[in-house]
Amino acid sequence: MRILQLNVWMGKIEGNLRRFLEQNDFDIICMQEVMASEDTATHLSRLCFDKSGIIKASRMPYSFFAPNWSSKIADGSFELGNLILSKIPFSMQTSEFIHGEYRENVVLGKQPANCLNIQVARLKTGMIIVNHHGFWRPNEMGDEESVKAFRKVAEVVQGYNHEPLVMCGDLNLVHAAPAMRALDFLHDLTDEYHINNTLSGLKYNGQVACDHILVNDQIKVNDFQALDDLLSDHLALAAEVEIVPATETVL
Repeated sequence: MRILQLNVWMGKIEGNLRRFLEQNDFDIICMQEVMASEDTATHLSRLCFDKSGIIKASRMPYSFFAPNWSSKIADGSFELGNLILSKIPFSMQTSEFIHGEYRENVVLGKQPANCLNIQVARLKTGMIIVNHHGFWRPNEMGDEESVKAFRKVAEVVQGYNHEPLVMCGDLNLVHAAPAMRALDFLHDLTDEYHINNTLSGLKYNGQVACDHILVNDQIKVNDFQALDDLLSDHLALAAEVEIVPATETVL
């Protein structure tokens, strides 16, 4: 199973991202900063590569969108949130806020920082997919508020850790950050495969590995890499994984 992780930067690099999705084949895609609208979809699609365009380009039959906030646009509104795309049907979808709550009519530039949800989806294969946009602080090492937020993230994820689980996200922290210790029951592939940078350089200078794919012991990883394609201000992460077969009980 091929899994892609990408913060799409509100779909600002439309052509590159569209062509990438059209030309590549993934089974699961987890995205953050996806923009979507139900009542002004045509207007929004002229401004950015939005959810409808992403779904069409990806050719994924199943999608799960969880918004963090909404803002007015034209004669309606748009939302920004996280998106899970899948070739495999979902048997369960849920999301909850780990910090803040859903806000309507947010004024851009003044939106509440760190109003964040965490998505959990169970595939019909039995695999759990977690998607989260992590608590942001200017320093990639985070602070005490980051630690509190990730304790809540860990509580949610621990509830599904008895099942094969993959967690994706722009977590806004490097692996060494104290807040990441709450997730040490998972294998952080960004750390284990020695990925030193997940930023493309379009917005921020320097090397910061703040994007992650994490797995539990019931997942076997066959390949993992940060891709060089210029799709966003973040680099995409790609993993090839499979569920570890259950060990036969010897009587």
